[in-house]
Amino acid sequence: MGAAIREEPRPADDIGAALHALVAELYPICRSITGDGIRRSLAILGRHLPLVLHEVPTGTKVFDWTVPREWRIRDAFIEAADGTRVVDFRAHNLHVVNYSVGVDAVLPLRELRRHIHTLPAQPDLIPYRTAYYDERWGFCMAHRALEALPDSTYRVRIDAEHVDGSLTYGECVLRGETEDEVLLSAHACHPSLANDNCSGMAVLAMLGARMAHRRRRFTYRFVFAPGTIGAITWLARNQAQVRRIRHGLIVAGVGDAGAPTYKRSQRGTAPIDRIMAHVLRHQAPEASLRDFSPYGYDERQYCSPGFDLPVGLLQRSPFGEFPEYHTSADNLDFVQPQQLAGALGLIETAIEVIEQDRQLRNTAPFCEPQLGRRGLYGALGGDADAAKRNLAMLWLLNQSDGTRSLLDIAERADMPFATMAATASVLEREGLLVPA
Repeated sequence: MGAAIREEPRPADDIGAALHALVAELYPICRSITGDGIRRSLAILGRHLPLVLHEVPTGTKVFDWTVPREWRIRDAFIEAADGTRVVDFRAHNLHVVNYSVGVDAVLPLRELRRHIHTLPAQPDLIPYRTAYYDERWGFCMAHRALEALPDSTYRVRIDAEHVDGSLTYGECVLRGETEDEVLLSAHACHPSLANDNCSGMAVLAMLGARMAHRRRRFTYRFVFAPGTIGAITWLARNQAQVRRIRHGLIVAGVGDAGAPTYKRSQRGTAPIDRIMAHVLRHQAPEASLRDFSPYGYDERQYCSPGFDLPVGLLQRSPFGEFPEYHTSADNLDFVQPQQLAGALGLIETAIEVIEQDRQLRNTAPFCEPQLGRRGLYGALGGDADAAKRNLAMLWLLNQSDGTRSLLDIAERADMPFATMAATASVLEREGLLVPA
């Protein structure tokens, strides 16, 4: 697809607005695990980073799974006797059970009810339901609207078909100085759910655009794929190269007002787990950390025992634990520009740790070197920044024995990694620290 747009530095407010605009562009599209909806979405993302689309034919075996037939939907509605559409797919694509088979029938309300899904506890919201691997059809609507329907007959039509086609996923690889990889992935299959689906895609697309023109020590691989079957398909097609993955992060649900939540990899102590814990401690102290469980997003595929990759999950309000989850309330008002920008900032901070962490050795290990003579030791009189710099220098000189990394030292000193990395660069220029 087209070349990535160069992302120039800009204020956080502008970044948030740009991210929200991208979410708004993706939001109306009826996505599913296959079909033109996901292709349209990937085409939009491809304007921001150099995305390559992969098509995997129906019937392809991917471990214990098989790539399904492609779903194509054109229209769907429930129509009253007078021709009024009481449910209209064109008004909101959550109205149709995703992957429904086609139907055209006239049914009494009592029979039609068996095919309608609502949320009685949230009577004004439309639920999101799927029938990916089950040949059935259905509609979703607000419970209050269903209760208001008169006892009559209704025409139901879902103009959809399942055909031999393909599963589509998008991939962008930004080569670095080494073949060691950082995997960044978002699911791209949900229909109009702004937070659960669009926020992760938007944040990673802008991240890729911003990283495309910077120096990279690691190689960065961005994967946008349908949930579960897409990740399984990608893994099945990339078994030989997953050994290069040193760090991985799934990004989903990062636009709501909740505090950041990080779910650790299956290993629990992988470098990405340490990095995210450190970043959140200093940049979002209200954040929460959770241990791995085999239920969730695609981290459960990457962390399956045959791969056991170091892949964690970054989200805000945890999936399934906020009332808007998988409902029509997960809309453009639910996601906030500043939260999207904040998630991007957290990931970029983590990437700085990945890129800059290294082991150094003190060239003057016998007692403390005279920093004042070198103009390095700032006066303490009321200058908090000088005091922090001084303390960072002392920690680095004391701990840099060639076995500890900058992250090790930052954690022990309880100081932000960025402070340690910047101070280490100064000490390297003075010859007091050298690569181990």
